Amino acid sequence: MISIIIPVLNEEKNISAALENIERLDGEKEVIIVDGGSIDNTVEIVKKKGVMLLSSQKGRGCQMNKGAEIANGDTLLFLHADTTLPENALLEIERVMKVNEVIGGRFDVRFDDDRFVFKLIAFLMNWRSRLTSIFTGDQAIFIRKSVFKDIGGYLEIPLMEDIALSKKMKRTGRVACLGDSTITSARKWKEEGIIKTILLMWFLRLLYFFKISPIFLSKIYYRKG
Repeated sequence: MISIIIPVLNEEKNISAALENIERLDGEKEVIIVDGGSIDNTVEIVKKKGVMLLSSQKGRGCQMNKGAEIANGDTLLFLHADTTLPENALLEIERVMKVNEVIGGRFDVRFDDDRFVFKLIAFLMNWRSRLTSIFTGDQAIFIRKSVFKDIGGYLEIPLMEDIALSKKMKRTGRVACLGDSTITSARKWKEEGIIKTILLMWFLRLLYFFKISPIFLSKIYYRKG
C-alpha cells in the first residue's frame, strides 16, 4: 500500500481538487492530511471527505514526519495540496519499487499554464533533477517507509526540507526519476514575476549550498525579513 501524505495550511482553494484527484487513482492507498493550524475552511473540507486528518506544528517537514509516523503503507508519497498526480501514478510507483535497489524517487513536473515559458521552466527543472538526483516537493517525492525511518525523515526546517531529504536519499540508494508529470500551480511565478522568481530560487539554493541557515532563507522566501 502507498500512503499519500499531504501537509496543509490554509488550502481551502486546493484541497478538494487534490483529494478528488487521488480518489481517481488506481492502486491500494491511504490518504493522510496533516494540518499545520489552518484558519480557513481547510479542516472542515477534509472532515467532509472522510480521510485521515492530523494536527501538527506548522512546517512542512514537521507535518510530513508526523504523517509518516502513523502511515500504514510500505511506500510514502509526499504531495503538495496544489499539485495533482498523473492518473497512473500509484501503478508507476508500484512498478519501480519492485526493484529492490530502488529506495524511492519522484515524478517529472509541469505547470497548470501551457505557455511556452512555463514549459521551458518545467523542462529545465526536470533536466536538472535527473542530472543531480535532487528533487523538489512539487515532483511528489516517494520513498520506502523503512528507508525514510532509517535516514531520519525530513529535517524540520522552514525551507529546503525537500532538497535535504533528496540528498540523503541519493546517498542511501538508487532513486527513480519517473517521466510522467505531476501538475503544479504556477501561481507564485505569476504573482511575483517569472524572472524574479527564477533568480530568487537560484539565489536561495546557492545560499543553502553554502550552508546558510534555512531559517534565514525562509525569511527571504516569505518576505518576512
